Amino acid sequence: MNFTRRQFVAGGTVSAAGLVNAYGAPTPATSFPKGFLWGAATAAHQVEGNNVNSDLWVLEHVKPTIFQEPSGDACDHYHRYADDIRLLARLGLNTYRFSIEWARIEPEPGFFSRAELDHYRRMLAACHENNLRAMVTFYHFTSPRWFAAIGGWEADSSVDLFTRYCERASKHLGDLISFATTFNEPNVPMLLQWMPMDLHLDGSEAQEMIRQSARAIGSERFGSFFLGNKAKLRDNMVAAHHRALAAIKSGTGKFPVGVNIAMSDDQASGAGSRRDQKREEVYGPWLRAAAKSDFVGVQTYSRSRVGPSKDLPPEQGVELTQLGYEFWPEALEQTIRYASAQTKVPVYVTENGIGTDDDTRRIEYIKRALAGVQNCLKDGIDVRGYIHWSLMDNFEWMMGFRPTFGLVAVNRETQERTPKPSARFLGEIAKRNSL
Repeated sequence: MNFTRRQFVAGGTVSAAGLVNAYGAPTPATSFPKGFLWGAATAAHQVEGNNVNSDLWVLEHVKPTIFQEPSGDACDHYHRYADDIRLLARLGLNTYRFSIEWARIEPEPGFFSRAELDHYRRMLAACHENNLRAMVTFYHFTSPRWFAAIGGWEADSSVDLFTRYCERASKHLGDLISFATTFNEPNVPMLLQWMPMDLHLDGSEAQEMIRQSARAIGSERFGSFFLGNKAKLRDNMVAAHHRALAAIKSGTGKFPVGVNIAMSDDQASGAGSRRDQKREEVYGPWLRAAAKSDFVGVQTYSRSRVGPSKDLPPEQGVELTQLGYEFWPEALEQTIRYASAQTKVPVYVTENGIGTDDDTRRIEYIKRALAGVQNCLKDGIDVRGYIHWSLMDNFEWMMGFRPTFGLVAVNRETQERTPKPSARFLGEIAKRNSL
């Protein structure tokens, strides 16, 4: 099953000065607002390694599974976070967006691990020591096994349980958090049904994977974010967002809280296009939730041409990324404009990037995407940050480790980190705070 979350959205050695000249940064230089966030992002399950108490770990290891390979040690970021955070800061970025792992913090219902909370507190302290602002995501697709066993986000108790977790985590960590988001792309389940290919998520292999996962944890149920009842998931997660936002704000620290939404540049194609229906179904509830929050996080990778049934495949001959969606960095400008118009709250780009093994194309993508951000700023749109996905090559869900989104390459045998030219290119922009 060749798909990854980034399809849903669609989707070293060179000196920094040489890169800017070689890849043609736009002139004259255009400044970004003072205090603009420049960052890179990771997600706990994708980089930490050995997240054995999570629902995704179970799904990766049963047979059959739709995962191409297990996450395993991932990037061992759980142990190497201090070096990774120092590297991010040395590149010139000023913000690190990462998620904390519910499955580690609350391994059994009602038991909150002080040791794991202290681990994330040390991560936050490392950000401060390196003059980085920390943007923390409380839920990035993964849940504790016990949460899956009660039905996951389809369970009536899910809202209360997530709120309790957010309240406890915020109480312990909040004084060191700079920004927070409740959910990463909670609209993905709705987005799946618009994709132009059949992902067989309701097929026999996926259903058998769920049955075997329930059996593996000794339950009659196994709730999966990716495979659950879309309407029930949406309703419970929207309610959980509002409750969790209040719970997070009740903790220590004073910081803005928002939600990150997966958005494509949706373009109507042909007579009878259902673009507006897609926008309402996939984004509408979450944009309305963001409008009652402190900010909206926009996460964009490509465009979608929406036909009379669903999204259309990319046109013949266009440049594609590793994951088969179109190379279209201009999408970001359009999703920022749409999200801002719908929510009337500040916009942070919380994910934007490209899966490619050609780093020159990543540099071109970044340059053109940021030109779109500049266009929005010139028109008075309140854009306050750009956070690239991802800091390093990592585990890309069902696709395993093959897609490479990172600014930093990771040797999976030695865990050695090697910054790519794109890392230095983006870092120099961040240092100047201008293109």
